Amino acid sequence: MEDDEDFVDLYALFEIEHAATRSEIDKAYRRLAQLYHPDHADTADVEKFQDITRAYKILKSASKRDKYDRLYAEVNGVDAQPAQPRDDIVIDGATAVQDAELHEELLLALYKKRRENAREPGVMPYYLQRELGCSDESFEFHTWYLKSKGLIEISQSSEYMITIEGVDHVITQSRAAKERLLLEQTRHSGS
Repeated sequence: MEDDEDFVDLYALFEIEHAATRSEIDKAYRRLAQLYHPDHADTADVEKFQDITRAYKILKSASKRDKYDRLYAEVNGVDAQPAQPRDDIVIDGATAVQDAELHEELLLALYKKRRENAREPGVMPYYLQRELGCSDESFEFHTWYLKSKGLIEISQSSEYMITIEGVDHVITQSRAAKERLLLEQTRHSGS
């Protein structure tokens, strides 16, 4: 926020508490970005999308958030520190499951792209990140992981592409999902 701008309660904009963790901020951003994204036919709102994107840039940066929190405390007459400490480093089992699901979603998108156009299988990072609705840091983590595992690679034109190992992984996961579904259907039909 610039000094000449009116104060905006970014926590209210994101519909989160002042003590929200980084994970909660990321989730709120993804939800709102998808809701107001210009490509979303029913709820597109370019101005709101730009507002939440600017707000996210402040809240995701520890130094910018600390500066904002001092202003927030001054305007609202509260302590500059949130009521409970932010625990941005805690990763629970649910986060790991969400990460695994996001990995599968990213691989599936790249798999579909390669199947549709084997000669030009690459996807620019921006489009993947937008499709997944994740922060820059989160996207960087996921692509680092998948690249390190050999499931994706980066082309000379900086596009992400699925590798042979990635294709095998998608097929294996799809088979396993189909088997789980069949097993579940068998259980329900036998009951």
